[in-house]
Amino acid sequence: MKILIACEESQEVCKAFRKLGHEAFSCDTLPCSGGHPEWHIQDDVLKHLDENWDMMIAHPPCTYLCVTSNKWLKDQPARKSGSLVGKERRKAQQEAVNFFIELWNTKIPHIAIENPVGIMSTRFIKPMQIIHPYYFGDAVSKKTCLWLKNLPLLKKTNVVEAEYHTTKSGKKYPKWSMIDACKISDLKQRSIFRSKTFPGIARAMAEQWGNVDKLKQAEKKE
Repeated sequence: MKILIACEESQEVCKAFRKLGHEAFSCDTLPCSGGHPEWHIQDDVLKHLDENWDMMIAHPPCTYLCVTSNKWLKDQPARKSGSLVGKERRKAQQEAVNFFIELWNTKIPHIAIENPVGIMSTRFIKPMQIIHPYYFGDAVSKKTCLWLKNLPLLKKTNVVEAEYHTTKSGKKYPKWSMIDACKISDLKQRSIFRSKTFPGIARAMAEQWGNVDKLKQAEKKE
């Protein structure tokens, strides 16, 4: 199958599908960090939706879609970090919502859109599935929503125990976000790190969705 992995610079999902023989391409405005620029389209993905793809797996940026950003939507003094607040942030959020919906409404037959828990459940539709990396062999708790069109729910492949960091006050946080990500001082690079797809999920997507055409052909014969 010809598969577009939208908004992916890590190429984790792209490589998982390539490993199984599919013609997969990652696409992002950033250069790829996955080591295969020949499989990467560095451009606005909206320019490449009408190129006869059989499937799209999209990871739209969650900066303005996640629930943790809502506190900055009210009008207030600018942040020292330069991050958007108030009217500018509300505009950016609406643009992010529009981008998400435009990806969903494309004519690609099979679509999966991945994002953390956020506003799309109320601004659009509720996700069809919520998963964690620890369902698929990575010891990480990270609630991940999936919006699926003509694709089956992902089945758990290797459930392991997630790793957590407990603070002095007794609060428990996922280790990967509280310790591993915070080791990266550059905030932009930290954001990129946090957005990467874990290998187990990428592998499950490729193995379970990579044969969706064969499954549908079998259903037609029956």
